[in-house]
Parts: sequence; C-alpha cells; structure tokens
Amino acid sequence: MPLLIMISGIALLILLIVWVKLDTFLAFLLASIYIGICSGLHIEQLVHAIETGIGSTLGSLVIILGLGAMLGRLVADSGAAKQITDQLIRLFGFSHIRWGLALAGLIIGIPLFYTAGFVVVVPFIFAIAYSTRLPLLYVAIPMLSALSVAHGFLPPHPSPTAIAVELHASIGKTLLLGLIIAIPVIAIAGPLFAMHVKNYHPVLDSTLFSLPDLTRTTLPGVWKSFLIALMPLILLTLTTISALFPISSIAVLQIIKFVGNADIAMLISVIIAIVGLGLREGRNMKMITHDLQDAFQQVSVVMFVIAGAGAFMQVLRDGGINDYLSSQLMGLRIHPLLMGWLVAALIRICVGSATVAGLTAVGILQPYLQHSTVSPELMVLSIGAGSLMFSHVNDGGFWLFKEYFHLTIKQTFLTWSIMETIVSVGGLIGVWALHLLHI
Repeated sequence: MPLLIMISGIALLILLIVWVKLDTFLAFLLASIYIGICSGLHIEQLVHAIETGIGSTLGSLVIILGLGAMLGRLVADSGAAKQITDQLIRLFGFSHIRWGLALAGLIIGIPLFYTAGFVVVVPFIFAIAYSTRLPLLYVAIPMLSALSVAHGFLPPHPSPTAIAVELHASIGKTLLLGLIIAIPVIAIAGPLFAMHVKNYHPVLDSTLFSLPDLTRTTLPGVWKSFLIALMPLILLTLTTISALFPISSIAVLQIIKFVGNADIAMLISVIIAIVGLGLREGRNMKMITHDLQDAFQQVSVVMFVIAGAGAFMQVLRDGGINDYLSSQLMGLRIHPLLMGWLVAALIRICVGSATVAGLTAVGILQPYLQHSTVSPELMVLSIGAGSLMFSHVNDGGFWLFKEYFHLTIKQTFLTWSIMETIVSVGGLIGVWALHLLHI
C-alpha cells in the first residue's frame, strides 16, 4: 500500500505539472497533501510536515542560492563573462575554438544559474558564429553542454546544492569531484559532439536575438574577470584541498574552515564582485543594489520549487513511506549509485525539470541511502547526472534551445536531447569510475 501511495502521488505530480500546466510549487503542495491523507496523517500532522519540510529545506539554501544569483548577475552585467569568452577564444585559436568555448561555458556556468547563463551566452554564440562564419550549432553545443553540466553537477547551483544538504555531503568536496567528472563529460558532449552537428544550418529569427557590441572596450580586466567568476570554486574547495596538506596552526585551520563554509564563501564572493566588478568599474551602489535585488527576485521561482520539494520529502518521511521503501530497496541487488541515477532519470523523463527530478529522487531514496556506505558526494553527482537524462518536449530547456536556434522538433531531438543524454550517461560513468578508485 505505501508503494502504491507513493507511485500515485508521483503520478499526480507529473499530471499536474505536465498536463494541467500547474505551477510546480502548487503541484508539489497538492501531491504532498494527497500522499499525507492517503498515509493516514491527521490534518495537524500534515500541515506540520509541510511547514517543516519547507522551512528546513529553504533554511539552509536561501543564502547560497540568493548570493549565487547576485554573483552571476554581476559577472554578466559587468562584461566579465564576455571578457572570459574573448580571452579563451584568443587562447585556443580559431582551429580549436570549440574547446575554448567549452571552457568559457564552464567558467561562466559556475556562478550563473542555467537560464541566466543561457541568456547571457547565446548572444555571444550568435556573434562568434557570425564573425567566424562557423556553423551556429558547432559554436553553441560546447558552451551549452558546459552550462548543463554545471547546472546538474556543481554547487552553488540549486539542485546539486539542495541534494548535498539533504544527504549531508560536503559542498566543497562535491564541487571538486564534480569538476573532475565535468571536464571529460563536457569534452564528449561539447566539442566532440559538436563535430556531428556541423551540417545543421538553422535560419535565425532576428527578432529573438541581438548581436552584442564586439568592439566594446569597457570590460573588466582579464585576471579580475577570471578570479571573481571562479571565487566560489576557490573558496568552496579551500577546506577540501587544505586537508591534503599538513597545517599545524589552529588559527589558520579555523580561518580556512570559516571562509570555506558555503554561506560565507558566497558572501565573500559577492562582496568582492560588488567592489571589483561594480564600484571599481564606475557603477554606483544604487545601480548595483537594484541589479542584486532583481537577481534575487529571479531566483525566487527556483526557491519555491525547492520549497515544494521539501514539503513533499517531509510528508514522505512523516507518512512512513520512506521507511517502507527503504526496507524494500534493501533487498534489491542494485548499487545505490545506479539506483540514484535511475530514479532521477525516470522522474526527469516524466516531469522535464532537472531540479524537480533531483529533489524528488533524493526525497524518495533518502532513508535507503542512510544505510549505504557510498560517498554522499558521489551520490549527489549520481542523482544530478540522472536528473539531466534525455531532455524532451516537457522540458523548458528543450523549447528554449529549439526557439533560439530556430530548429525543428526532430532537429532538437537529434542535437539538444542527445547532448543532454551524453551528459547524463557520461556523468554516471564518471561517478562510477571515481567510486572504483575509492575517491
């Protein structure tokens, strides 16, 4: 009976999101109420579970997600993203331009959330393709595959951050291991796969884009742009990297632990960006504050999705469904890493949203994973990889790609959907390789 309740609850969630087109937060709440009632929770218990789930999930994420959105906005609006792209293209040269674009997409993708990153890099993609006369998708795929990998694998992005918090994984170590996996995955899904899409020549709709000013000279300095964009990476992995070296000073260890904390690391990164990419570049604090507020408002939609997922997870716990499912899964001979990937992949294919897929999967599997000896960081990455599996017509990213690049649905399946599948399967292979190496 508990299994039937959970399956029907997930089916209701999928129905509300995909068919009814209901707001995802409301869909999560209705599915949570349905599961709670079917599980025998009294109204007071159900309301308490929903409130607790929302509060406990958002409480540890609001700072990271809000500050992450602010940092991304500063990197984009200051011209630092363009500076990074220009320098990497110049470094790799015309013959290897797609490798420079992939690296640019990864660096820009660390501080920028996916949709924001997509909107930022697409004009550059159009401009580069226009100026170099290279096929548009040959230029686009390397950058967008890197953005997708960052979205699914790397904190401070919403889904991997939220999953890491739920599994009590180190955010710094998750980021470091995620980068190790990201590099070969991006190489395959980006520059190498781009070789197979050179024959697509979409006719662009000029109403959807405008070419950026390629002659713009008021860009931040090169080192400043790279350093500030990568500041979260540097600070979040500081504690993990420092553990590899003998440090006897307690004071130094305390400082490293302090600045390596996810909340503090993001706060420091934003403050440095305000000064370095804002005030030092001639902008006043009023303009900067307005942009930061706007960035926070944009990420609030994602926060509501995460809040709804938190309520859903808590109702599964309080209704006893998680414990029942955990006892059933213990008898299956499926490795936890593969199980996490499979559950997330199935939900992704059904629902479309990578964030919803990742958070729903961890909510279902959490009690089962508590008995596992698998690295929680690798578990985060496995679920994250599964959440990117085969994007198709129920995913907003699918339509974003199709419309911006003026492709047919068939062409979008043969380019975007395959790229996302390569990222997902490649991520699982990378996670499994690290597991075999006992990392």
